[in-house]
Amino acid sequence: MSLARMRIAVRLVAVAALAGLTAGCFQPMYAEHADGSPALRDKLATIDLPPVDKPNASREARVGIAIRNALAFKLYGNATGAPPLYKLVLRFTTTKSSLLVSTATGLPTTETYGIDAQYNLVELATNKSLLNGSTFSRVSYDMPGSYQRFARSRAFRDAEDRAASEIAENIGTRLAAYFTAGT
Repeated sequence: MSLARMRIAVRLVAVAALAGLTAGCFQPMYAEHADGSPALRDKLATIDLPPVDKPNASREARVGIAIRNALAFKLYGNATGAPPLYKLVLRFTTTKSSLLVSTATGLPTTETYGIDAQYNLVELATNKSLLNGSTFSRVSYDMPGSYQRFARSRAFRDAEDRAASEIAENIGTRLAAYFTAGT
């Protein structure tokens, strides 16, 4: 056996030994715990999602409901939540800006829709803020010709839904990390 092959074999053995030593450190985030402590799914199910404070029948109210529904599905799955121990207060603002404008018609052909959200996880028993943070989402969408009003409206609504889903995903991931790591 040549010296080069021997060095490669020693390195492979060293890597395998290190991998074996760290194998016990890995624990899946959503796994059941053998020590009897509640699983992440059970902890997330105790978060109450109050309605977002926006004027009724407004576009922002619809976006707030979309964020809340997507977040509830991420936290609870297809079941309802458990008796609440926490409350998640959500506030957000929306923006819309034109990226490209047609020189022929003066109408926008591509726009960007954005949501900036702030969230606060409050423990109900003590009314203490445990986690607060912010997240954002920016999605772009194409605006069809000036004679296609329904298509323009639908493109805008689809952008709202995609941005709401992304906000819910960001917040849900942050909550899961908080309940797993405690920070």
